[in-house]
Order: sequence, then structure tokens, then C-alpha cells
Amino acid sequence: MAETQILTPVDESPNRLPVPAMGGRFAPVQQFVRQPAVQRALPMIATTTAIGIAALAWFMTQSAPQAQLFAGLDDNDKAAVADALQSQGIGHTIDPATGALTVDADKVYQARIALAGQGLPKAAPSGDSLIASLPMGSSRAIEGETLRSAREADLSRTIETIDAVKSARVHIAAAEPSLFVREDKPATASVMLTLQNGRSLSDGQVQAIRFLVASSIPGMNADQVQVIDQRGALLSDGASNGDMKAFQLQTQVEDRFRRALDTLLGPMLGAGNYTVEVHADVDMSESQATRESFPKDDRALTSEQVTRTVSGEGVPPAVGIPGALSNQPPQASTVTNAAPVPAAPGAPAAQTNSNENATRAYEVGREISVTHQPQGQLRRVSVAVALNQGKKALTQTDIAKIDSLVKGAIGFDAARGDMVAINQRPFVQVEDAAPAFYDQPWFLPLVKQAGAILAALLAFFFIGRPLIRAAKQRATQRAERDAQIEETLLKVTENPAALASPHASSEITLEMIEAAPSYEARANLVREFVRQDSARAALVVRQLMQEGARA
Repeated sequence: MAETQILTPVDESPNRLPVPAMGGRFAPVQQFVRQPAVQRALPMIATTTAIGIAALAWFMTQSAPQAQLFAGLDDNDKAAVADALQSQGIGHTIDPATGALTVDADKVYQARIALAGQGLPKAAPSGDSLIASLPMGSSRAIEGETLRSAREADLSRTIETIDAVKSARVHIAAAEPSLFVREDKPATASVMLTLQNGRSLSDGQVQAIRFLVASSIPGMNADQVQVIDQRGALLSDGASNGDMKAFQLQTQVEDRFRRALDTLLGPMLGAGNYTVEVHADVDMSESQATRESFPKDDRALTSEQVTRTVSGEGVPPAVGIPGALSNQPPQASTVTNAAPVPAAPGAPAAQTNSNENATRAYEVGREISVTHQPQGQLRRVSVAVALNQGKKALTQTDIAKIDSLVKGAIGFDAARGDMVAINQRPFVQVEDAAPAFYDQPWFLPLVKQAGAILAALLAFFFIGRPLIRAAKQRATQRAERDAQIEETLLKVTENPAALASPHASSEITLEMIEAAPSYEARANLVREFVRQDSARAALVVRQLMQEGARA
């Protein structure tokens, strides 16, 4: 009788729950749904389905973070790597903007190990692989070129770890060592960088790359390393060591003055009520001078030698200074030829010759001074301070006091040419241009969570709730139908003659036949069923005969 129920058409009796006919293919499903146990479990099934749909929506909206697998791969290597990842069952994506091949962040090392087992990528081998592939018995020239290539490959991979660098190529030019020192030429290197879209390198980063390459090659100086980018711009042109030192020293001096002024003016005026700009002119030249001088009129007599000779006839005339002592130093010697003195009348004539020579030695003063002027001398400081006028403007006395404080903070020196400019103007109130709410970092996760909750609610209201209502309605109708069947059976069993009456109170259904309490009652119900619907009974009998023939 169970299979007969499957093949029967829809019973339009008001005592049964109307179930749409689904055909012979879906008849087992329809029978399974009509079972009482399934009907009772439908609310739980609906709730579980809604939770599963919500979880599925959550996991579909939550994409795993991606990480770049390799940087600087060409298209051939990308194709080989993509095929290898697909064969290993590792999901990957290709960035449409940069063309970078990315995988899930938690599968980066797994993917690299899998690719390394297949020898991928092939375009950029490491230095260790180059040295390992060096054949035995190779010449000295081949060995040197292989070692140079390995060093270039390792340097390229090291430089590619910088965030702004997409790929790097290093070329080293080193001359053969010579026995003659004068013929030794230092090694040089050039670095070709491919930067990420919209990224650039600062002078400090370029200088760091130059020092990295120079430190990895014996005998190379950082000035002998040139760096260019993919557009052909020479990045190492303005990144010399001296310029970097001068710029860093100037920045440090200006920052020190600016912090001093912020510390001084902040508690007085308040944050946002003033702005300070400092420019320091730093002299990076270094000079050293040696000076030797002889002071004027600064001498001392150390020794003197005087020789005097007097010759003549008669009594020599008296010489010397009357009244002078004999121990006084003699005057400068002079050689004179004394003219003959006319003799007095009656006296004999006399002739005298005198010759005097003097040699003196003096010690002259001497001064040697060495002047050394180091780098980083502060030649001039310029400070500009803008004050917010606000509702109440500052008086000239207040501005003069602030000017004195500023000069004291920077060590103002008028002889050096320092300048301080203070001015007050009303500041324009500029509202902070906050990014749009959809650009905030919390917006996208919130949208994903809200979408998952909305999907769960939709699944509950459009799937779970109708199933729960249908289950309750089926349970109510089943209870009413069972009550009617029970009442009909009671009438049939108590008065079997009522079955022969052409005016039966209710129609006979298959559920009533199956629920009959005894064989006699079931036989009576079958007779009444055949009497009231002979065509349907014939269809059931024919179906049973066909199934028996097939069996």
C-alpha cells in the first residue's frame, strides 16, 4: 500500500495537507518530506541551514591576506611558476596593476619549497647555485667570472628586499690584479633599479645602496658605485658623502633650534597658536693656517766686541765726555782723520789718528701660530615666527618680549648676521580633511560582517521561517485529519451497513485504509473506496499488476 500511495494522484480532500505533485522522479523526496519525523525536524533543519548559509557567506567574504611570492620575475618564469602552483593545488592570483604573482600569506614558504623542488624560478639563480654548478676543471677565467656573477646575483637579491625596489641588477667591473702598484685600478660597480609604481628612493637610501655594494667588494669605494633607475635617471648624482653630511648637520642644527623654540613658546601661546621656521647656514669648509711673525722693536743685545786704535805724534788730544764715568758703554765707533791742530805759538806741532770697530749681537723675538677651523661652523641663523592674532592682538611690548626670548634661545649674534622676524596675523581655521568613511580601515571589515549577518537573516526569513510555518501547519492539519479518520473508523466499525449507503458522510482515503484497526474494517474500506472511485482503483490495480510482471 505504501507504493500505491506514491503513484496515486493528489487527493483533494480537505482532510489532507495539499502537497504539489512532483512527478515520479521526485516522488521519493516527497515521500521522505511527508514522514512525521522529518516534519518534526524541519525547524531544526531550517535553523541549521540558515547558520550554514551565514557561515558560508562569512568565509566567502573573508579573503586571506596575499603576499608576493617572488619579485622581478619575467613573463616566462611567471607562466612556469603559475603552472607549477596549479599542479601543486596552491591557489594564486596575479595583480592586474603590477603583474605580481601572489599567494596566501600562510602558504608563501610552502609554495617556495614546492617551486624550489622543480627548479623554479630559473631567470634569477642565487649565488650558491651558480657556485655549485661550476664544473670541475674549469679555467681560472671561468671561475673568476662565475664568482663575480654569484656576487652580483646575491647583491641583487639583497637590494630587492627594499620595499620601494621591484627588481635590481648589479654589474661589477674589476681589473685583473697587477704586481705594480701604480697599475692597480679600483673596482667599480653600477646598479640598475626597477622601482615600484609611484615609489621613489631618498638620498639616504641611495647612499645606503652604494655603501652596501662597496662594502661587499674588496677595495671599492662608495663613490665608485653609480645607481640609476628604470627611467635612466642617475640617482647617485647628488648623493655624495660630503653633501649628505652637510645636509644632515644642517637638519640637526635646525631641529635643535626648532625644539628649543617649541619648548619655550608652547606653554606661553599654546599649541596651534604659532609656527616656527628656522634656517641655519652651516659652513662645511675646513681650513688650517700656520703663521710666523717677528714683533717690532722687540730685541735684546746678547754680545758686543769693540776694537779701538789710536796713532799719532805728540800728545793726543783729550777725548771723551767730560764728567762721564769710565764704565759707560762707548758710543758708536767712528773712524775720523783728525785734522792737524794748529800749534800754539811757541809749541811743537802734534798729529793724531784714531780707529774704532764694534761688533754687537742681538736676539730678535719670533712667534709661530697655527689656526685650525673645523667643519660645521655656524655662519648665520634666520628665524621666522608667525603668531596667531586671535580675538585679542598682542601689544608691541609683548612681541618685543617674545623677540628677546627667541634671540636668547638661538644664541642671537648681530655680528654674525643673525635675523629674527616675528609677525602676528589671524590664522585661517582649516578643517582637517578626514578621509571618507568608506576609506577608513574599519569600513571594509564592517561591510563584510554586516553582509554575513544580512545573509543569515535573509536565509532565516525566506527559508527557515516559511519551513517552520509549513511544518506547524502540516502538524495542525495532520492532527485534524487523524481525528477525522479516527471518527470515521469508529463509525465504520460500529455500523458496517453504513458503507453500503450511497450517501456516505465522508470520502474514503488511503490513509483511512492504512489506519484501519482490523482486517475486516480495512476490507470494508477498500470496497467503499472502489465503489466511490472505480477509475482510481483500476489505476492502482493495473500498476500493481505491472510491478508484479516486472518482478
